[in-house]
Amino acid sequence: MSTFRTFGGFRAARSTGSSATPDGGRAGGGHQAGPLIVTEDLALLDDLLRLCAAAGAEPEVHHTVPDNRTSWADAPLVLVGDDAAARCRGAVRRPGVILVGRGAEGREDPEVWRRAVEIGADCVLRLPDAESRLVDRIADAAEGAGKQALTVGVIGGRGGAGASTLACALALAAARTGRRTLLVDGDPLGGGLDVLLGGERAEGRRWPDFAASKGRVAGGALEESLPSVRGLRVLSWDRGDSVLVPPEAMRSVLAAARRRGGIVVVDLPRRVDAAVTEALAQLDLGLLVVPGELRAVAAAQRVAAHAGRVVRDLRAVVRGPYAPGLDEQWVADALRLPLAGELPHDPGLLAGLDGGAPPGGEARGPLGRFCAELWARALAPDGAS
Repeated sequence: MSTFRTFGGFRAARSTGSSATPDGGRAGGGHQAGPLIVTEDLALLDDLLRLCAAAGAEPEVHHTVPDNRTSWADAPLVLVGDDAAARCRGAVRRPGVILVGRGAEGREDPEVWRRAVEIGADCVLRLPDAESRLVDRIADAAEGAGKQALTVGVIGGRGGAGASTLACALALAAARTGRRTLLVDGDPLGGGLDVLLGGERAEGRRWPDFAASKGRVAGGALEESLPSVRGLRVLSWDRGDSVLVPPEAMRSVLAAARRRGGIVVVDLPRRVDAAVTEALAQLDLGLLVVPGELRAVAAAQRVAAHAGRVVRDLRAVVRGPYAPGLDEQWVADALRLPLAGELPHDPGLLAGLDGGAPPGGEARGPLGRFCAELWARALAPDGAS
């Protein structure tokens, strides 16, 4: 029986109008330019600066159209205060201009819309009612619009199946391609993926720092705050007692990670609670790791039944040794899942872990080659093999 196989194509990440970097999700991009603010209203300016900070953007502020007209033309977004609309007449027409004022939405007088038309504004937003919409627009503009990250979740069919090992190996293989890669530890009782990678001492934020997150989280700020380990960013757990991530926090943090483009790998526990359900809903591909044993298949059937209700594309990754009469295709068929591949036996894995080497850290090893082949298929246009 072959020890290295991958099967089938995977769907490529879908373009949804969310954020990615101009280099298509490759690592190493710099900061994006922030919006241009034009106003003399100090109270409105304070609100706009606060919203820019919430979106992770650094704005450029002027009282009128800048003398350097490229600032107006090249800014990813232009926020014109209602007080400054008259001073912006005659500016070069461009998309991404918003007229911003204060007061309840839906009560604008016709003069407001006339001023918006005169400066070529896309829309009129009134604060405080439209704050969340404006934060979204600022963040999208600052981070750039493009494809979301291809997001892959790994789940163990039973305890000790090797899901965390595969998740780390997949993330390292993705990082070796030069793509922006973020590894998310969704299992608070798993011991910490940063430990498995040898990065437990790396400085940066862990899950407890994001437990109160709600609404929009800036993708760039999230990425920069996380520990950098072996060429990728890792969101793991600290060594404290906190083991709870509210569903809202999971939703917000994963959405921010996906907007940055590239690759996101999520290691998930077998139990499916509200937070795990939020993570499953954002996956493009789920990989269920199942040992080739009858009891493991029985346990994995329960996991597949729960996860399969949420994950768009759930597939089996099977590993030996096998019980008599079983092989990788039998296991996948028993689970009624497509077969993603047979996880190869890596005789040096345990010794490497004991010596501080991460799983899949060697590109030419069995696990590293398996992951590289899996990514080659997953990232092929339209999922073609």
